[in-house]
Amino acid sequence: MERSDVMDAGIIDKQAARRADLALARIQATYRFKQGRFADLQTANRFTELVQLRKLHDRDPRMVERSSKLASKRIVASALGSEWVIPTVWTGARLPRENPFNAPTILKSSHGCNQYTVMRDQPSMFRWQLLRKQAARWMRGPYGYWLDEWCYRDVPLGLLAEDLVGDAGKLPVDYKIYVFDGRATHVQVHLGRADSHKWILHDRDFNKLVPDQAESPPKPESLGAMLEAAEELARGFSFIRIDFYEVDRKPLFGEFCFYPGSGLDPFAEDWIDFELGRLWKAAL
Repeated sequence: MERSDVMDAGIIDKQAARRADLALARIQATYRFKQGRFADLQTANRFTELVQLRKLHDRDPRMVERSSKLASKRIVASALGSEWVIPTVWTGARLPRENPFNAPTILKSSHGCNQYTVMRDQPSMFRWQLLRKQAARWMRGPYGYWLDEWCYRDVPLGLLAEDLVGDAGKLPVDYKIYVFDGRATHVQVHLGRADSHKWILHDRDFNKLVPDQAESPPKPESLGAMLEAAEELARGFSFIRIDFYEVDRKPLFGEFCFYPGSGLDPFAEDWIDFELGRLWKAAL
């Protein structure tokens, strides 16, 4: 190897080490701010700590494909059938000057999280121009840099609109299934995503882990099918969360998730963090 090549390699190594140090510092600062403590990344017995380790070290390319809302639909349709997937009515890189689809729909980025807007009625021309500006902001760059969520970095930027499922008056209930080493163990129910958002964690039989927590909706009739589907889709991963909706007693796929809450949302009780961490470590 030429001396100049050795020097270049040394510079690259130093730059990579510097980036890793900065990522670790950001992750620890954010974790402490949200959780009130630094993450113990040496023993990492908590689920939330293992999420931080995944951010730092897990570079499985399958995570990138499954983090794309468009690609994930193709994966699920191939594995389970097209009836599991919410129909896409439009895709593109920018919204045109005139609305190309009919309400009720939900518009979202295909490369990020929490980048969506619900259109229950046809928007006025003024509101449509505001939506165009909002969508343009989503398209400025990859999602996830600010929380060091690596798997979003290489997801192709894009927009999509899909049919708004469920009751037109509100967003459907989210059933988020935790799967460790191919075994679905917990069901997290998200309610009131548009306003008074709250979530409640259950075991796979839909028993609340914290009995005195807020009231849950009834057990979904298609829960068994969701659990089976989640286990099928989760093959080969130590941990993944797979989200579903239930519409007219039938399950529909939502999305894959590799960093639930970015590992920053505290659980209702501390022991849950350790129990989920135990399951993940056993699957490694």
